[in-house]
Amino acid sequence: MTRTVLDVSDVIAALDAAYPRELAEPWDAVGLVCGDPAEEVERVLVCVDPVAATVDEAVETGARLIVAHHPLLLRGVHGVGTDTTKGSLVHRMIRSGIALFCAHTNADSADPGVSDALAGALGLNVLAPLAPHQPGGTTGIGRIGELAAAEPFGDFVRRVAAALPATVPGVYGAGDPDRPIRTVAVSGGSGDSYLAAASAAGVDAYVTADLRHHPAGEQLEAGGPALVGVTHWASEWPWCGQAAEVVRAAGNVEVHVSTRCTDPWNLRA
Repeated sequence: MTRTVLDVSDVIAALDAAYPRELAEPWDAVGLVCGDPAEEVERVLVCVDPVAATVDEAVETGARLIVAHHPLLLRGVHGVGTDTTKGSLVHRMIRSGIALFCAHTNADSADPGVSDALAGALGLNVLAPLAPHQPGGTTGIGRIGELAAAEPFGDFVRRVAAALPATVPGVYGAGDPDRPIRTVAVSGGSGDSYLAAASAAGVDAYVTADLRHHPAGEQLEAGGPALVGVTHWASEWPWCGQAAEVVRAAGNVEVHVSTRCTDPWNLRA
């Protein structure tokens, strides 16, 4: 008899195949956080952040599994009491029969992974990783891609803004608005530490999140690529659609991609 309903373990197997855990950084915390692998699952919620808003969404949609990019318990903990923010989330998920699975830096480095999804949203043809795990390899952090045709930097910044979900801080650019942009490096999430790699790659522009003042200014002064800054959540949100397709391909399961903005910045003067 053919089984028509998936277990949590079936979805995990599909995600592990797409985002192998061995690609995760040593300091990372990926995999099943809470929940029973043998529990049946008919609905799954995919999101960037496992926070109160997305747990609410899982409850509202009847999801029995949350697939999140960011880990809930990244640093070591000695208890998950309900008197702590994260502990209360764990208890709420358990009481609601919701499992939580996280794919973080393994999803960043996988082929395809987080930066492939970002590149695709921007209309880039991916050529190679920005920081490959090994020379000539296809896994690693960030991606280098190219547009079908060059366009002015000002237009490219508007392209990025149109492609990603709206946030209060928005999208900002640093560079000559008339500079032709064809080759582009992207890094979903905090890509500040890959500024030098983007400059060394000789790309025309670099799109990432969490850029700092001094490193960004120094790269621009040195003739590096034009820079496009976006929020952390917005840069990684395209991955949710990619991960949703991985889950759907596992079998008979309904997948909901969260559109709730979990960016912490909610006011702008």
